[in-house]
Amino acid sequence: MNSATAKKKVALITGASSGLGKAFAKALLREGMVVYAVARRLDAMTDLVRFGAITLKMDITVDDEVRAVVETIERDHGGVDVLINNAGFGLYGAMEDVAIDDARYQFEVNLFGLARLTQLVLPSMRIKQAGKIINISSMGGKVYTPLGSWYHATKHALEGWSDCLRLELSPFNIDVVVIEPGAIQTEFGSVMMDPMVQRSGKGPYGDMANAMAAATEASYQSGGASDPSVIVKLILKAVRASKPKTRYVAGKYARPMMFIRKWFGDRVFDRIVLSMVH
Repeated sequence: MNSATAKKKVALITGASSGLGKAFAKALLREGMVVYAVARRLDAMTDLVRFGAITLKMDITVDDEVRAVVETIERDHGGVDVLINNAGFGLYGAMEDVAIDDARYQFEVNLFGLARLTQLVLPSMRIKQAGKIINISSMGGKVYTPLGSWYHATKHALEGWSDCLRLELSPFNIDVVVIEPGAIQTEFGSVMMDPMVQRSGKGPYGDMANAMAAATEASYQSGGASDPSVIVKLILKAVRASKPKTRYVAGKYARPMMFIRKWFGDRVFDRIVLSMVH
C-alpha cells in the first residue's frame, strides 16, 4: 500500500455485475474512490475494469471466497471504508409452492451472506474508528406483496438486523445506512417473474400468479419504474455525509406504498395490493 492509494477511500460493492451494483461502482469511481466490484459473473464486469475498478469473483454464499476478497483488500489497501451490501435477488412464488431449500438459499444470499461479509470487514473499521455499511434493502422491507413471502421476509429481516447493528457500532463511529428503493429499471422484475409463474402459475394460486406477472410487467414498462440514477444519488448522499441518515427512500411507488401501509393500516393496504392482482 503506497501513500497515493492510502489517501483514497476504499469501497467494496457486492452484486456489481449488473443493475444498481454496477451503477454504484461507476459513481464511486467518479468520486475518486478505490472501488472493489465483486460478483459471481466476473466476465460481466469487464466494463468496470475499463473504468478503473478492481473486479473479483465472489459468491456471497461461499465463505472461502468472501474471506479471500476481504483479505485481498486488507493486504492491498488496508481494509474497506465503505461497504455496499447490494447482492441479492427476489424469490417469488406462493409460500406453499416454494421449496424450503430454495427459501433457505434466499436467506443465504439476501441476509446471511451479507452478514458474514460485514463481520469480516468490521475489525479494520473498528481499528480505524471509521466506516460506512450501506445495506440495499427495498420498499419491500416495509411493505409486502402476494407471492413474495420469502423475499419480503429477508428484507424485513435486513431492516431489523441493520437497526441493531447501527446501535452496536455507534461507539466505533461506524455508520449503518439502509437504502429502500422502489421499482427500479433493472433485471429484477424479469428475473423474478418467470420462476414465479413456473412455481405457481398452474396450481391453486395460478390466477394470482399470472395476474401478478402481468401487473409487474406493466409496472416496469412505459416509465413505470425509476431510473437507477435515483438510487445512485442516495448512495452518494450517504457516502458524502459526515452524519448520514439511517434510511434513504427513492424510486417509483416507494413513498406512497410505505405511507399507505403506515398510516392507513394493513387492511386498507391489503385491499389496494390485492386489487392490483385481481
